[in-house]
Amino acid sequence: MQVSPGNEAHLHAFVTEAVTTDGRRAPLYLHTSPEFAAKKLLAAGETAIFDFARVWRNRERGPLHHPEFTMLEWYRANAPYETLMEDCAAILGLAAEAAGAKMLTWRGESADPFAEPERLTVAEAFERYARVDLLGSVGVGGETDRDALAASARAVGIRVADDDTWADVFSRVIVEKVEPKLGFGRPTILCEYPTAEAALARPKPGDGRVAERFELYACGVELANAFGELTDADEQRRRFEAEMDEKARVYGERYPIDEDFLAALAQMPPASGSALGFDRLVMLATGATHIEQVMWTPVAQV
Repeated sequence: MQVSPGNEAHLHAFVTEAVTTDGRRAPLYLHTSPEFAAKKLLAAGETAIFDFARVWRNRERGPLHHPEFTMLEWYRANAPYETLMEDCAAILGLAAEAAGAKMLTWRGESADPFAEPERLTVAEAFERYARVDLLGSVGVGGETDRDALAASARAVGIRVADDDTWADVFSRVIVEKVEPKLGFGRPTILCEYPTAEAALARPKPGDGRVAERFELYACGVELANAFGELTDADEQRRRFEAEMDEKARVYGERYPIDEDFLAALAQMPPASGSALGFDRLVMLATGATHIEQVMWTPVAQV
């Protein structure tokens, strides 16, 4: 349990209540990721960390989503985020070997877990699969132009509502046009997300338009999300506050900011980290079609 479950606008937590011996009450949250705790350990001097963690996310349920799932999350101090790309590729091969599988499979599609993953920037993917000029809507410092991206999306037949933000249009293109094309035949590493979608990732050196963030895909399924970690506490606070403003606008709620985490971030060494959905990996290695087929005790339907 944590004082904050994370501060991403569209990430939802389970809240509980701590009661002291004298009756005082305070909210606590089941963690959506072990990230905050791991980074506090990096700040304390640890250099290589992994956590095979049970995590909880609300408002998520379906063939690839479950409110309680298992995440493999790991961090390397003083390592470039390309090292995490190599880690992810190696884990795919290990999972296939453990399951006795030659291929990863999902809904009739397959990917070779032993093949070197394709590396594709988000801008390249937008151009290839959607014919959308992504970076034409991103300024040199990462600022975004909603109207430019909306016009580019509308020109290729993507629906854009009048009240859609730049992030809304970006997400619609990713979900409708890009993700369904990734990781077929071999895994795909989708990298260099726009800075506006960086979350906790640092900007790419020499190009403030994009960040050191990548996601790993196989058979159209997202398996991992990784960052070259941001260590600028002031910038991270700004991002958190912006995300909570958006959460309040869309969902009418916000989560507190973990001040201890921001204090630790200012002391953290350069590092890279990745979070991999273990249940999804097991699904693809065993040919399962629903996440509950690889869980011992799925959460009851409500």
